[in-house]
Amino acid sequence: MSNRHTSPDQHHHAQCGCDEVLSTDYHIQADRRRFVLDGMAVIGGLAAGLTLPTGAASAQDAENPVLNIGYLPITDATSMLTAYAMGYFEDEGVTTEAPELIRSWSGLVEGFVRGRFNLVHLLKPIPVWMRYNNDFPVKIMAWAHINGSGLVVGGRSGIESFAELGGTQIAVPYWYSIHNTLIQMGLRNAGLRPVIQRQEDPLADDEVNLLILPPPEMPSSLAAGQIDGYIVAEPFNAAGELLAGGRLLRFTGDMWENHPCCVVCMNEKQVNARPEWTQRVINAVVRGSEYAQQNKGKVAEMLSRDGQGYLPMPAEVVRRAMTHYDEPEYRDSGAVSHPDWRVGRIDFSPYPYPSATKRLVVEMNQTLVEGDTTFLQGLDPDFVADDLVEYRFVEEALRQHPGANYLDELTRKERIKL
Repeated sequence: MSNRHTSPDQHHHAQCGCDEVLSTDYHIQADRRRFVLDGMAVIGGLAAGLTLPTGAASAQDAENPVLNIGYLPITDATSMLTAYAMGYFEDEGVTTEAPELIRSWSGLVEGFVRGRFNLVHLLKPIPVWMRYNNDFPVKIMAWAHINGSGLVVGGRSGIESFAELGGTQIAVPYWYSIHNTLIQMGLRNAGLRPVIQRQEDPLADDEVNLLILPPPEMPSSLAAGQIDGYIVAEPFNAAGELLAGGRLLRFTGDMWENHPCCVVCMNEKQVNARPEWTQRVINAVVRGSEYAQQNKGKVAEMLSRDGQGYLPMPAEVVRRAMTHYDEPEYRDSGAVSHPDWRVGRIDFSPYPYPSATKRLVVEMNQTLVEGDTTFLQGLDPDFVADDLVEYRFVEEALRQHPGANYLDELTRKERIKL
């Protein structure tokens, strides 16, 4: 419960049946597993529960291994899922198993490091932790998407700006995420101080308590008045609007123009051992990105529960999550404060700009988290941009599919206006 707001949205929760609706929405068709994105309280919890091996799995020993894709059912996975659904991997001669839905980031990382998956999408700060805290040979191969997140508050909370978030409880999906970084950048800019404490402890008027909450729980927790807001990837913002009486306070792409969020990752050892196979994989992903950017409505329908069922949300929610952005309601409320920016609610442009990696490393050092952050100390942003990211394959794929480069160029300056 918030220290400041006893939200009237609790009454909405009692009347809307959000728990029932959301519970239904997190079940994929009968032959698919239930989605529970459980999250982790701290990145250290992943380290404690997982030993990171460096050996390649036997499935990777073949000259042309089978591609095994692991994903969380969020719009961040769209490029990979589209490449599979549209047959682009097959076109490249890559034998591919059906993408496997995984319940949690920890499960996805574990499957990746143990060789169960050889292509995954991860929150961009996670590969930073894996490579520099655990010495695991992960490589960022491309950006999975850009933008695609937002800050949602209760529709009747009375919160109209970042400056009015003092004394509130805000949920983030993961300490090491662009979401946690951007919310703290916005709070500091508004003169507020992020803290991490028990929800029942008192808050000063200029403090905002941050807590980890699994994304599927965010809309119903907001409707119940258990939190005052949340910042997360789609389609949970759209679900909050349509199912839980939430209101978009700000889109993250309107704060950091075309920012990275999830990235496409592979094992560096496999990349180096099989460059031709790797190139064909990335060709297909880049082609999937191009199709998704040019056909958002069709892709939303295809991926939704009402289409091929990769995402356990109805088409109405996924469509809103991918297309509903440049609207008068958002410009009037300030959710979109920079309509002149070339930004959508979510976009797909795979080139991994070094300038964004460098800025993210800088901001990670300013971001309050729980757990040990020793590995970040002295981590040089220029080194990370060169060492963590593999550019050659995505650059070649873009030469073959130039239309996939939605942002048109391979260099840029980061524009952040909080």
